Amino acid sequence: MSARFHEPTRSVWIGVDVGTSGCRALAIDAAGQILAVARQPLPAPRCPQPGWAEQDPALWWDAVLASLSALAVALPADARPVALGVDATSATLLLATPDGTPCTPALMYNDQRAHAAAARIARAAPSESAARGASSSLAKLLHLQSQLGHGKPLLALHQADWVAGRLCASHGVSDWNNALKLGYDAASARWPDWVRALVPARVRLPWILTPGTRIGQLDAPLADQLGWPRTLEVVAGTTDSTAAAIAAGVARPGDAVTSLGSTLVLKVVSAHPVTASDFGVYSHRLGDVWLVGGASNSGGAVLSRHFSASELVTLSAAIDPASPSGLDYYPLSAVGERFPRNDPALAPRLLPRPAQPQAFLHGLLEGIARIEAEGYARLAELGAPRPRRILSIGGGAANPVWTQMRERIIGIPVCAAPHQDAAYGTALLARGRL
Repeated sequence: MSARFHEPTRSVWIGVDVGTSGCRALAIDAAGQILAVARQPLPAPRCPQPGWAEQDPALWWDAVLASLSALAVALPADARPVALGVDATSATLLLATPDGTPCTPALMYNDQRAHAAAARIARAAPSESAARGASSSLAKLLHLQSQLGHGKPLLALHQADWVAGRLCASHGVSDWNNALKLGYDAASARWPDWVRALVPARVRLPWILTPGTRIGQLDAPLADQLGWPRTLEVVAGTTDSTAAAIAAGVARPGDAVTSLGSTLVLKVVSAHPVTASDFGVYSHRLGDVWLVGGASNSGGAVLSRHFSASELVTLSAAIDPASPSGLDYYPLSAVGERFPRNDPALAPRLLPRPAQPQAFLHGLLEGIARIEAEGYARLAELGAPRPRRILSIGGGAANPVWTQMRERIIGIPVCAAPHQDAAYGTALLARGRL
């Protein structure tokens, strides 16, 4: 163990975010100050057939090890890691042996191959269950086990579960949020009988912990390799979107966060869960409150089809956010919308197109802002509170003209979140004081 831990030290907490394109590790101190950050890219998931997306979990481990090793070097000499948490993509799942050895590739969050399993779930699950649909964790579990036939016992593990298990050499644990699309009922803190009836006896469902709860200590050889204390605790993590909301600072009912990335994702804190499967609206438990969310097919991907990053900056600066564009767009990249409208046949509305690029961008930004306003209205209609403030994350959060435009259209205070990194939110979970 490194000699520096015998010197005066300050405690630090670590968040690890395993995403689609890379891994990011981040360390904070007791005041929430970021002390060090490390990143490692990941190869893109394999897509051997249309609708399929899979990845070798060994790639995650390589990226996590590389990120943590770089973080260990970047930390100040007096830093003493106390606890570590992991967030990762929601509904990415694999089957493994009890010691964590993968028996299948991981089916990624957007893998849609489990149609037959989804049909079985639809006959058994309540209409509001997040486990419905071919991309759910439960559908992937049923599909994967059907491919393996009979044999040895198996564990169902999400991406964050498997990584955390490798870190502390103890597998079989998940958390409220990752388990949502596996059918877990976080309100009653139990696996429903219909889930247990569907899952074959050879597959063990994970033991569910509150996010931030201790799982075990960092594996001793790994701790020694990193030069970190063997007493470092690995805690139950969460999904990447929930971690990003925690990082943004939402905590009380009425706090909302809008993610302005490739898609438009809205979340608002509620005192009670709200579910509407027709609109893809589900609730993740966040302590004693709930994070109610929905995702539109609109968002930054539409903007990037028409403008480069530099054009977005230059043209936005020339727009007057207080003046309406006079255009009535519903910006989509393709036909179909689920939230705030459930209409698989909804076509993009991008006409008429002005000759001036600035005017066209004005209409697009305004159109996405109107979808955002409609989205929060839909969440309120379904039973969530109306936002009292909106924190913005994602690339679009850095556009001040769009922020002013959104505030005018939604009629609610809007500002960029001070922290937008999912790894930061998971470090806060590890620290234990949100």
